[in-house]
Amino acid sequence: MDSGQPDIRASDADRAAVTQILEHAVGQGMLTLDEYTERIDVVLGARTRRELDTVIADLPHIRRAPAPAPPEVLRTWMSGISRKGPWTVPPRLRLVTRMCSTTLDFTSAVLHNPVVHIDIDDYFSATELILPDGATADLNGVVQAGASTTVKVTSSPPSRALHVVVTGRVRFGSVTARHPFGTALKRLLK
Repeated sequence: MDSGQPDIRASDADRAAVTQILEHAVGQGMLTLDEYTERIDVVLGARTRRELDTVIADLPHIRRAPAPAPPEVLRTWMSGISRKGPWTVPPRLRLVTRMCSTTLDFTSAVLHNPVVHIDIDDYFSATELILPDGATADLNGVVQAGASTTVKVTSSPPSRALHVVVTGRVRFGSVTARHPFGTALKRLLK
């Protein structure tokens, strides 16, 4: 639940989160059963997050953001992975590659989030990230063993359109973030 937007309509998930806080408070002796029942009635009838906030305002609690969805996993052994054209990019992606070539072309991709996290677990492979103009990449979280990372795009400040963050391990392989080949030529011709 995001208390930064209290007038947003309350969802069933918001009500369930507040109910958990109230149940915990009863279990810890902070609320009597009568107080719990009164507050649950308010929770069930709440229309906005502000109404839910009033029910737990006097209770210690930690609001947790929903757990992120598990990453989509792309896995291959001695072959290739290629994503080009209008492919849908998940916010989190895990690459598990062994002796292969991977190309992720973001130039026509459908993005649901301007930040894409890629966790890589690689042996003896080449991974290429092709980013559109204005996109940025951060490969500082890649641990290398006999490998290389090359960033041929801006790394900071993070782009609001697309920022790719790569973490993980690369052994005896490479990771490159670059613009399409024609981009550099177009700049020279201007």
